Amino acid sequence: MGRHQGVKKVVLAYSGGLDTSVILKWLQVEYGCEVVTFTADLGQGDELEPVRGKAQRGGVKEIYIEDVREEFVRDFVYPMMRANALYEGQYQLGTSIARPLIAKRLVEIARLTGADAIAHGATGKGNDQVRFELSAYALNPDIKVIAPWREWDLNSRTRLIAWAEAHQVEIPKDKRGEAPFSVDANLLHTSSEGKVLEDPAEIAPDYVYQRTVDPEAAPDKPEIIEVGFRRGDAATLNGKALSPAALLTALNELGRKHGIGRLDFVENRFVGMKSRGVYETPGGAILLAAHRGIEQITLDRGAGHLKDELMPRYAELIYNGFWFAPEREMLQALIDKSQEHVEGTATLKLYKGSANVIARASTKSLYSMAHVTFEEDAVYDQKDAEGFIKLNALRLKLLARRNMR
Repeated sequence: MGRHQGVKKVVLAYSGGLDTSVILKWLQVEYGCEVVTFTADLGQGDELEPVRGKAQRGGVKEIYIEDVREEFVRDFVYPMMRANALYEGQYQLGTSIARPLIAKRLVEIARLTGADAIAHGATGKGNDQVRFELSAYALNPDIKVIAPWREWDLNSRTRLIAWAEAHQVEIPKDKRGEAPFSVDANLLHTSSEGKVLEDPAEIAPDYVYQRTVDPEAAPDKPEIIEVGFRRGDAATLNGKALSPAALLTALNELGRKHGIGRLDFVENRFVGMKSRGVYETPGGAILLAAHRGIEQITLDRGAGHLKDELMPRYAELIYNGFWFAPEREMLQALIDKSQEHVEGTATLKLYKGSANVIARASTKSLYSMAHVTFEEDAVYDQKDAEGFIKLNALRLKLLARRNMR
């Protein structure tokens, strides 16, 4: 028996793939408990109905398959986008931001079904175990969490498949051979890690990219699009109002076509090691550029610079699994406050891997033609700059005199 003696019912985050299929059976065998499955449609593109049959054949009576795409984009991706969040300067947190939503539903379903525990298929080496579990404990301090990868000795694909065969677990046909890399996908991104990508000195093979065309093979003609914002959130595409998930889906298609949002990245995991991943965030990359474009004309300098100072801290909190921590919520309140007047339209040019803002307009704009014109103006007295410079130079002059002594 495992470490949780009192477990009679557990809610498993279940994809129907090899790992979670083995975990489903393993929980029934090792814990002798009833398993409830939860499968989230986060826009990963997999056909989810076969998962139902698979869970039924695995002896599951309570099966939850839910389309959470709108909630995912509206309540997780959009708030993060208001911050222009990037981890370590480049990564748009596509995997990180989906975990708190999955954990939240696992905890809610455990309450609904009277389960005493939840279980996930994240390994003991990665970030996801931390994200799932910190989120779960923040929402229910008494929940038990079972992480089979930290308990069992099925620590190679060969052992996993041998155990599956010994226990009559259905194995997806494509899983008998060694997977060349491991993939996580949702509406915001696709991430590929491991195997052929493990050595950062080796160039990632072309077949790793699944969501975007090679920028070199992208159309030779640029495409111009307009993204409209309201209170910091994208609300329209080319003048048409779309729900958050529909808008991100449309931007993903545009980004895919033009090879936008590819990232080959070596990051620092929360557990301490470095890891290399290949990420594709086509719609997210366009959204980030567009949002910054609107902020450029609608955000005051003090507000904008403060946001940018806090952003790395905010991004790190999400990466490390602290979405439901008070400091993330405090920062969110500050970020949301900054977005009250962030509305208008950003015009972007999409071309061979790039999404560049080429024009921006807003009724809330702080940009003043009268102040910046090179023609004669009546609102800015250039003589005022002299005193401004003198006062700012005072301490520099005093320092320089001392240092010359």
